Amino acid sequence: MTDETGQGLVLGSDGLPRPAWASVHEDLRTYYDTEWGLPVRDEQGVFERLALEGFQSGLSWATILRRREGFRRAFAGFEVGAVATFGPEDVERLLQDEGIIRHRGKIEATISNARATIALRDLDGLGPRGELGPGADLAELVWSYRPEHTPMPATAQDVPTTSMESIALAKELKRHGFRFVGPTTMFALMEALGIVDTHLLGSHRRGSSQVWRMDGTPA
Repeated sequence: MTDETGQGLVLGSDGLPRPAWASVHEDLRTYYDTEWGLPVRDEQGVFERLALEGFQSGLSWATILRRREGFRRAFAGFEVGAVATFGPEDVERLLQDEGIIRHRGKIEATISNARATIALRDLDGLGPRGELGPGADLAELVWSYRPEHTPMPATAQDVPTTSMESIALAKELKRHGFRFVGPTTMFALMEALGIVDTHLLGSHRRGSSQVWRMDGTPA
C-alpha cells in the first residue's frame, strides 16, 4: 500500500517517500533510488544519457529505461569513438533492431552527436567565450552550465521543464552541431546527471547527490 503525503510524494511499502512517477513500477523505483540525479561526470556516461534523452523525446522514460540494455548493445556501449564510425549500413541495421526505438532521425542524431563529441576535444576552448580550456570534453561543457542554485519543488507542478542554463546549453550544443538537444531535453539531462536537483522537498533522495544541499545551495 502507498499513501499520499500531501507534498506530491507517495510513501512506498518501505516507508520511503518518492514522487509519483518513481512509484509506479519497480524498475522506475530502482532507477530513482540508485541513479537518477547522482552525478555523472565522464564523457561516455554523459554521452549515453544525452543519447537516451534524445530518444525519450515524445515518449515516456519508462519506455527508454526498459530498452536501455538494448540501446547499449546496439550503440557499442555508447563508446563515443565506436559510435562515431557508424555509417549508413549501421543506420539500416539499427532500424531493424527491436531492442531500441527505431526512429531514423534519432538514430542518425546519435551518430552525428558522437562525431560532434569527438570534435569538441580538438577545440582550443569551449563555451561561448572559451571559458573551458583546450582538451575540455562534452562532460565538462555540460557541467559548466550548473546553476548557482537548484530548484526547491514541493510538488511535481513546481518542477520546471527548462531554465536559463538549459536554454544556453542547448544553444551552445547546437552551435557545435549537436541534434535533439532542445532546452527541455537539456533540462531533463541536467536533472539526470545531477547538475540540478529537482527531487521534491521531503523525498528521501533530496540532497543525496553531494552536489546540492537540501536547501538548494551548492554542497
